[in-house]
Amino acid sequence: MRLFWLCRRASRDKHTLMVCVRVSETKSQKNSKARSRKEEKMKRTPLYDAMVAAGGKMVDFAGFEMPVQFSGIINEHMRVRESVGLFDVSHMGEILVTGKDSLKFVDFLVTNKVSKMSTNQVVYSPMCYENGTCVDDLLVYKFNDEKFLLVVNASNTDKDFSHIKKISETFSVEVINLSDNYAQIAVQGPDAIRVVAKLTKEDLDELSFYWFKEAIVAEKKVILSRTGYTGEDGFEIYTDSKDALDMWKALMEAGEEYNILPCGLGARDTLRFENKLVLYGHELDEETTPVEARLNWAIDWESDFMGKASLLKEKENGLKKKLIGFEMKKPGVPRQGYKIYVDDIEVGYVSSGCKAPFLNKFLGLGYIKPEFAKRGNQIYIQIRNKMIPAEIVKTPFYKKPALTVLNNSSKENHA
Repeated sequence: MRLFWLCRRASRDKHTLMVCVRVSETKSQKNSKARSRKEEKMKRTPLYDAMVAAGGKMVDFAGFEMPVQFSGIINEHMRVRESVGLFDVSHMGEILVTGKDSLKFVDFLVTNKVSKMSTNQVVYSPMCYENGTCVDDLLVYKFNDEKFLLVVNASNTDKDFSHIKKISETFSVEVINLSDNYAQIAVQGPDAIRVVAKLTKEDLDELSFYWFKEAIVAEKKVILSRTGYTGEDGFEIYTDSKDALDMWKALMEAGEEYNILPCGLGARDTLRFENKLVLYGHELDEETTPVEARLNWAIDWESDFMGKASLLKEKENGLKKKLIGFEMKKPGVPRQGYKIYVDDIEVGYVSSGCKAPFLNKFLGLGYIKPEFAKRGNQIYIQIRNKMIPAEIVKTPFYKKPALTVLNNSSKENHA
């Protein structure tokens, strides 16, 4: 999905920062959508009224009216890094797979090690077409060998469901789209565990990174997981849609002593970007493979998954492009689609970029020809009519030390 930039200025340490976040379609696409919505109303999550009441600036995202910010993108970003923030991510899709062939089916559907998962484990995985490019990237929740929940990107829910249903025809499974049944709330930040602990009798220290359990939180039956999309520790609470408002209020009240803030999609994007967590429509799409995106750790080459033959051929013949991270050597926002040059040669394009709020640097992610992708190499980003120098650097740009052990452990278990 092509997106436009919402820009907001905010002050921090006597410097003015410009944060630009893609939140909707291009102007022409937006106008076309606006006209069509005279007949078709945008979707709203069960928490829409609460988001508006909290001062959320609502925008069109994947057909949903979602908050891009409340108190400001930078403020919300910093609160998650330093304490705790609360996100409505109920627009995400949930697809249930059940039946005797569920394990075999999901193992074929995605690239990661589903066959080696334990009960109550979560894995991140790309999902590929036969040609090896990405249908989507998603989370797989294993309840048992005959029950899996797939959590997919909001913009891809309908596409994913059709894709999964078509493939399921040769397996003894049932595939159900339960997206309207669930509300999902993400509690993110170093104080997230203290907030959630107030509302449950569960020992949260026993819930490891990329695991989940069915639990009681705020007197409601929920799925409680510990994954996150911010580079911080955190929890996701999947609750019945009718219980969403009560859950949100309980979490906000529990987080008062930690100065919890409601956070929008803007901060969610800048947080994931600093941690180099890929975003579909930016780092992943139907023209990009998980190998090009450097997601080899999420590919089980011993499994017989859809697209494996194409990915093996790609590895043998060499990649056409490779994902890199870079730091601008002069001020300038490297926006999606901007061209990347080495000398006078166009070698790639920017997939994501902004002035990272916590790191206070102009950073970007992009794809370039593999022969130019060495760390330390100088590249140039074409911003309007100027060539702005940048350097290829190590990624992720930000990684919290306390979470590094959890991340490394997760990749060892799931790679």
